Amino acid sequence: MAGEPAPVQIVHPRDVVLAPGGGISVRRTLPDRHRSLIGAWCFLDHFGPEEPSVHGGMRVAPHPHTSLQTVTWLFSGKVEHRDSLGTRMVVRPGQLNLMTAGRGINHSEYSTHDSETLHGVQLWTALPAAHRLTDPRFDHYEPQPVTIGEHRVSVFLGRLAGATSPVGTFSPLVGAEIVLGAGELALDVDPGWEYGLLVDSGAISVDGEALADAELGYLAPGRTRLVIRQEADGPRPTRVVLIGGAPFGEQIIMWWNFVGRTHAEVVNYQANWQAAIGQSNGEGTNPRQFGPITALTDREPPIPAPPLPPVHLRPRG
Repeated sequence: MAGEPAPVQIVHPRDVVLAPGGGISVRRTLPDRHRSLIGAWCFLDHFGPEEPSVHGGMRVAPHPHTSLQTVTWLFSGKVEHRDSLGTRMVVRPGQLNLMTAGRGINHSEYSTHDSETLHGVQLWTALPAAHRLTDPRFDHYEPQPVTIGEHRVSVFLGRLAGATSPVGTFSPLVGAEIVLGAGELALDVDPGWEYGLLVDSGAISVDGEALADAELGYLAPGRTRLVIRQEADGPRPTRVVLIGGAPFGEQIIMWWNFVGRTHAEVVNYQANWQAAIGQSNGEGTNPRQFGPITALTDREPPIPAPPLPPVHLRPRG
Protein backbone atom coordinates (compact mmCIF):
# COMPACT_ATOMS: atom_id res chain seq x y z
CA MET A 1 0.00 0.00 0.00
CA ALA A 2 1.32 3.46 -0.89
CA GLY A 3 2.64 5.41 2.04
CA GLU A 4 3.61 2.39 4.15
CA PRO A 5 7.20 2.37 5.48
CA ALA A 6 9.75 0.03 3.94
CA PRO A 7 10.15 -3.41 5.54
CA VAL A 8 12.77 -3.94 8.23
CA GLN A 9 16.15 -4.83 6.71
CA ILE A 10 18.10 -7.42 8.73
CA VAL A 11 21.89 -7.08 8.95
CA HIS A 12 23.65 -10.24 10.12
CA PRO A 13 26.82 -9.88 12.22
CA ARG A 14 30.28 -11.04 11.23
CA ASP A 15 32.95 -12.10 13.72
CA VAL A 16 36.09 -9.97 14.02
CA VAL A 17 39.06 -10.34 16.39
CA LEU A 18 39.51 -6.91 17.91
CA ALA A 19 43.28 -6.86 18.52
CA PRO A 20 46.04 -8.13 16.19
CA GLY A 21 47.47 -10.32 18.97
CA GLY A 22 44.16 -11.95 19.87
CA GLY A 23 41.87 -11.33 22.81
CA ILE A 24 38.22 -10.43 22.62
CA SER A 25 36.26 -11.04 19.42
CA VAL A 26 33.32 -8.89 18.39
CA ARG A 27 30.21 -9.21 16.27
CA ARG A 28 30.24 -6.37 13.74
CA THR A 29 27.10 -5.18 11.96
CA LEU A 30 28.18 -1.72 10.76
CA PRO A 31 29.59 -1.09 8.26
CA ASP A 32 28.00 -3.83 6.18
CA ARG A 33 28.14 -4.52 2.46
CA HIS A 34 24.51 -3.39 2.18
CA ARG A 35 24.42 -0.71 4.90
CA SER A 36 27.22 1.80 5.59
CA LEU A 37 25.40 4.34 7.74
CA ILE A 38 22.36 4.75 9.99
CA GLY A 39 22.15 8.49 10.38
CA ALA A 40 25.69 9.47 11.37
CA TRP A 41 26.30 6.06 12.96
CA CYS A 42 28.95 4.33 10.86
CA PHE A 43 30.35 1.51 13.02
CA LEU A 44 28.88 -0.98 15.53
CA ASP A 45 30.76 -3.70 17.43
CA HIS A 46 28.96 -5.96 19.91
CA PHE A 47 30.96 -8.11 22.32
CA GLY A 48 30.51 -10.58 25.19
CA PRO A 49 29.47 -11.71 27.60
CA GLU A 50 32.87 -13.32 28.10
CA GLU A 51 35.36 -13.83 30.90
CA PRO A 52 38.55 -11.80 30.33
CA SER A 53 40.55 -14.34 32.34
CA VAL A 54 39.66 -17.00 29.76
CA HIS A 55 39.72 -15.09 26.46
CA GLY A 56 42.16 -12.30 27.23
CA GLY A 57 39.61 -9.51 27.52
CA MET A 58 39.89 -6.20 25.72
CA ARG A 59 43.49 -5.35 24.85
CA VAL A 60 43.66 -2.52 22.35
CA ALA A 61 46.98 -0.68 22.39
CA PRO A 62 47.23 3.01 21.39
CA HIS A 63 45.74 3.69 17.96
CA PRO A 64 44.57 6.84 16.14
CA HIS A 65 41.20 8.22 14.98
CA THR A 66 40.05 11.14 12.84
CA SER A 67 36.75 12.87 12.04
CA LEU A 68 34.55 10.64 14.19
CA GLN A 69 33.21 10.10 17.69
CA THR A 70 33.65 6.81 19.57
CA VAL A 71 30.88 5.61 21.90
CA THR A 72 31.54 2.96 24.55
CA TRP A 73 28.54 1.53 26.42
CA LEU A 74 28.95 -1.47 28.72
CA PHE A 75 26.37 -3.90 30.12
CA SER A 76 28.93 -5.51 32.45
CA GLY A 77 32.64 -5.33 33.19
CA LYS A 78 35.01 -2.37 33.21
CA VAL A 79 37.37 -0.91 30.60
CA GLU A 80 40.15 1.60 31.21
CA HIS A 81 40.30 4.34 28.58
CA ARG A 82 43.35 6.57 28.12
CA ASP A 83 43.81 9.16 25.39
CA SER A 84 46.25 11.79 24.17
CA LEU A 85 44.25 14.57 25.85
CA GLY A 86 45.38 13.12 29.18
CA THR A 87 42.03 11.49 29.90
CA ARG A 88 42.10 8.42 32.12
CA MET A 89 38.66 6.97 32.71
CA VAL A 90 37.37 3.59 33.85
CA VAL A 91 34.26 2.87 31.79
CA ARG A 92 31.49 1.19 33.84
CA PRO A 93 28.09 -0.27 32.93
CA GLY A 94 25.36 2.27 32.28
CA GLN A 95 27.79 5.13 31.64
CA LEU A 96 28.38 6.82 28.31
CA ASN A 97 31.98 7.45 27.34
CA LEU A 98 32.22 9.51 24.18
CA MET A 99 35.52 10.51 22.58
CA THR A 100 35.50 13.11 19.82
CA ALA A 101 38.49 12.54 17.55
CA GLY A 102 38.01 15.62 15.39
CA ARG A 103 41.28 16.54 13.68
CA GLY A 104 43.11 13.68 15.41
CA ILE A 105 43.50 11.76 18.66
CA ASN A 106 44.91 8.44 19.87
CA HIS A 107 43.74 6.22 22.71
CA SER A 108 44.05 2.79 24.31
CA GLU A 109 41.46 0.47 25.86
CA TYR A 110 42.07 -2.37 28.31
CA SER A 111 39.59 -4.34 30.38
CA THR A 112 40.43 -4.07 34.08
CA HIS A 113 41.80 -6.96 36.12
CA ASP A 114 38.65 -7.11 38.27
CA SER A 115 36.26 -7.46 35.31
CA GLU A 116 34.67 -10.89 35.74
CA THR A 117 32.46 -10.59 32.66
CA LEU A 118 32.95 -8.17 29.77
CA HIS A 119 29.88 -7.29 27.72
CA GLY A 120 28.84 -4.23 25.73
CA VAL A 121 28.96 -2.28 22.49
CA GLN A 122 31.30 0.18 20.84
CA LEU A 123 30.10 2.50 18.11
CA TRP A 124 31.34 5.38 15.95
CA THR A 125 29.54 8.36 14.53
CA ALA A 126 30.96 10.19 11.52
CA LEU A 127 31.47 13.93 11.92
CA PRO A 128 29.89 16.09 9.21
CA ALA A 129 32.30 17.97 6.95
CA ALA A 130 31.75 21.28 8.73
CA HIS A 131 32.97 19.79 12.04
CA ARG A 132 35.32 17.01 11.01
CA LEU A 133 38.45 18.93 12.07
CA THR A 134 37.05 20.11 15.39
CA ASP A 135 39.13 20.02 18.57
CA PRO A 136 39.32 16.59 20.22
CA ARG A 137 37.43 16.13 23.48
CA PHE A 138 36.10 13.52 25.91
CA ASP A 139 32.61 13.37 27.49
CA HIS A 140 31.27 11.16 30.26
CA TYR A 141 27.59 10.84 31.26
CA GLU A 142 25.42 8.47 33.28
CA PRO A 143 21.76 8.61 32.18
CA GLN A 144 18.91 7.84 34.54
CA PRO A 145 16.70 5.07 33.08
CA VAL A 146 13.12 5.90 32.16
CA THR A 147 10.49 3.27 33.04
CA ILE A 148 7.66 2.69 30.57
CA GLY A 149 5.38 -0.07 31.86
CA GLU A 150 7.72 -3.04 32.39
CA HIS A 151 10.36 -1.65 30.03
CA ARG A 152 13.45 0.40 30.91
CA VAL A 153 15.03 2.93 28.53
CA SER A 154 18.43 4.58 29.09
CA VAL A 155 19.05 7.41 26.61
CA PHE A 156 22.78 8.10 26.33
CA LEU A 157 22.67 10.38 23.27
CA GLY A 158 19.91 12.53 21.83
CA ARG A 159 16.27 12.41 22.88
CA LEU A 160 13.79 9.55 23.24
CA ALA A 161 10.84 8.57 25.44
CA GLY A 162 10.82 11.93 27.21
CA ALA A 163 14.51 11.72 28.20
CA THR A 164 17.29 13.92 26.80
CA SER A 165 21.04 13.43 27.03
CA PRO A 166 23.02 16.64 27.67
CA VAL A 167 26.04 15.35 25.72
CA GLY A 168 26.58 17.31 22.52
CA THR A 169 26.64 15.74 19.07
CA PHE A 170 27.47 17.19 15.67
CA SER A 171 24.43 15.87 13.79
CA PRO A 172 20.87 14.91 14.83
CA LEU A 173 21.01 11.41 16.33
CA VAL A 174 19.88 9.17 19.19
CA GLY A 175 21.36 6.25 21.11
CA ALA A 176 19.67 4.24 23.88
CA GLU A 177 19.73 0.93 25.72
CA ILE A 178 16.30 -0.71 26.09
CA VAL A 179 15.60 -3.59 28.49
CA LEU A 180 12.27 -5.12 27.53
CA GLY A 181 9.62 -6.49 29.84
CA ALA A 182 6.29 -8.06 29.03
CA GLY A 183 4.04 -6.49 26.42
CA GLU A 184 4.72 -4.03 23.64
CA LEU A 185 6.92 -0.96 23.86
CA ALA A 186 5.71 1.79 21.50
CA LEU A 187 8.12 4.66 20.90
CA ASP A 188 7.33 7.86 19.04
CA VAL A 189 10.08 8.58 16.51
CA ASP A 190 10.94 11.15 13.86
CA PRO A 191 9.56 10.11 10.44
CA GLY A 192 12.49 11.84 8.70
CA TRP A 193 15.05 9.71 10.54
CA GLU A 194 16.36 6.19 10.00
CA TYR A 195 16.84 3.77 12.90
CA GLY A 196 18.66 0.61 13.84
CA LEU A 197 17.88 -1.93 16.57
CA LEU A 198 20.66 -4.26 17.69
CA VAL A 199 19.49 -7.30 19.67
CA ASP A 200 21.93 -7.89 22.51
CA SER A 201 20.12 -10.86 24.00
CA GLY A 202 16.84 -12.64 23.49
CA ALA A 203 14.46 -12.50 20.54
CA ILE A 204 12.27 -9.55 19.64
CA SER A 205 10.00 -8.26 16.95
CA VAL A 206 9.97 -4.70 15.68
CA ASP A 207 6.97 -3.61 13.66
CA GLY A 208 6.12 -7.32 13.40
CA GLU A 209 9.52 -8.37 11.97
CA ALA A 210 11.46 -10.97 13.99
CA LEU A 211 15.04 -10.20 15.06
CA ALA A 212 17.31 -12.74 16.73
CA ASP A 213 20.27 -12.40 19.08
CA ALA A 214 23.10 -10.21 17.62
CA GLU A 215 21.10 -9.16 14.54
CA LEU A 216 20.66 -5.50 13.57
CA GLY A 217 17.34 -4.36 12.15
CA TYR A 218 17.45 -1.29 9.87
CA LEU A 219 14.33 0.87 9.59
CA ALA A 220 14.20 3.41 6.77
CA PRO A 221 12.62 6.86 7.21
CA GLY A 222 8.85 7.02 7.15
CA ARG A 223 7.81 5.74 10.57
CA THR A 224 6.29 7.85 13.32
CA ARG A 225 6.32 5.00 15.85
CA LEU A 226 8.36 1.88 16.55
CA VAL A 227 6.61 -1.07 18.21
CA ILE A 228 9.03 -3.47 19.91
CA ARG A 229 8.03 -6.70 21.61
CA GLN A 230 9.93 -9.36 23.53
CA GLU A 231 9.22 -12.67 21.79
CA ALA A 232 11.01 -15.14 24.07
CA ASP A 233 12.38 -15.22 27.60
CA GLY A 234 15.95 -16.32 28.20
CA PRO A 235 18.59 -16.60 30.91
CA ARG A 236 19.53 -12.93 30.39
CA PRO A 237 17.33 -9.83 30.08
CA THR A 238 15.94 -9.14 26.62
CA ARG A 239 17.99 -6.09 25.71
CA VAL A 240 18.36 -4.00 22.57
CA VAL A 241 20.41 -0.98 21.59
CA LEU A 242 18.57 1.61 19.52
CA ILE A 243 20.48 4.02 17.27
CA GLY A 244 19.12 6.49 14.76
CA GLY A 245 19.41 9.87 13.17
CA ALA A 246 18.72 12.06 10.19
CA PRO A 247 20.19 10.57 6.99
CA PHE A 248 23.81 11.73 6.95
CA GLY A 249 23.70 13.12 3.42
CA GLU A 250 27.47 13.07 2.91
CA GLN A 251 29.91 10.55 1.50
CA ILE A 252 32.83 9.44 3.65
CA ILE A 253 35.87 7.21 3.32
CA MET A 254 36.33 4.77 6.19
CA TRP A 255 39.66 3.00 6.27
CA TRP A 256 41.16 1.35 9.36
CA ASN A 257 40.52 3.83 12.22
CA PHE A 258 40.14 6.90 10.04
CA VAL A 259 37.16 8.71 8.59
CA GLY A 260 38.12 11.03 5.73
CA ARG A 261 36.74 12.60 2.61
CA THR A 262 39.42 11.88 -0.02
CA HIS A 263 41.94 9.16 -0.76
CA ALA A 264 44.82 11.63 -0.38
CA GLU A 265 43.56 12.70 3.04
CA VAL A 266 43.52 9.12 4.36
CA VAL A 267 46.98 8.46 2.88
CA ASN A 268 48.26 11.47 4.83
CA TYR A 269 46.60 10.28 8.07
CA GLN A 270 48.28 6.90 7.70
CA ALA A 271 51.69 8.49 7.07
CA ASN A 272 51.31 10.88 10.01
CA TRP A 273 50.53 8.03 12.39
CA GLN A 274 53.45 5.96 11.15
CA ALA A 275 55.73 8.95 11.69
CA ALA A 276 54.31 9.47 15.19
CA ILE A 277 55.23 5.91 16.24
CA GLY A 278 58.66 5.98 14.63
CA GLN A 279 57.85 4.08 11.46
CA SER A 280 57.85 7.03 9.10
CA ASN A 281 57.88 6.57 5.35
CA GLY A 282 58.71 10.26 4.95
CA GLU A 283 55.37 11.15 3.35
CA GLY A 284 53.37 12.58 6.25
CA THR A 285 52.72 16.28 6.73
CA ASN A 286 52.10 16.40 10.49
CA PRO A 287 53.46 13.68 12.81
CA ARG A 288 51.97 15.59 15.78
CA GLN A 289 48.42 15.26 14.42
CA PHE A 290 47.39 12.60 16.96
CA GLY A 291 48.97 14.09 20.07
CA PRO A 292 51.33 12.31 22.48
CA ILE A 293 51.22 8.51 22.40
CA THR A 294 49.20 7.06 25.28
CA ALA A 295 51.23 3.84 25.65
CA LEU A 296 52.02 2.48 29.12
CA THR A 297 55.40 0.96 29.82
CA ASP A 298 53.87 -2.32 30.95
CA ARG A 299 51.57 -2.75 27.96
CA GLU A 300 51.79 -3.18 24.21
CA PRO A 301 53.39 -0.56 21.94
CA PRO A 302 51.18 1.50 19.59
CA ILE A 303 49.43 -0.36 16.79
CA PRO A 304 51.00 0.37 13.38
CA ALA A 305 48.67 1.30 10.55
CA PRO A 306 48.22 -1.49 8.01
CA PRO A 307 49.51 -0.98 4.48
CA LEU A 308 47.15 0.93 2.25
CA PRO A 309 45.41 -1.15 -0.41
CA PRO A 310 46.78 -0.91 -3.96
CA VAL A 311 43.58 0.76 -5.15
CA HIS A 312 42.05 4.22 -4.87
CA LEU A 313 39.84 4.41 -1.78
CA ARG A 314 36.25 5.18 -2.70
CA PRO A 315 33.76 7.16 -0.64
CA ARG A 316 30.47 5.70 0.48
CA GLY A 317 27.40 7.01 2.19
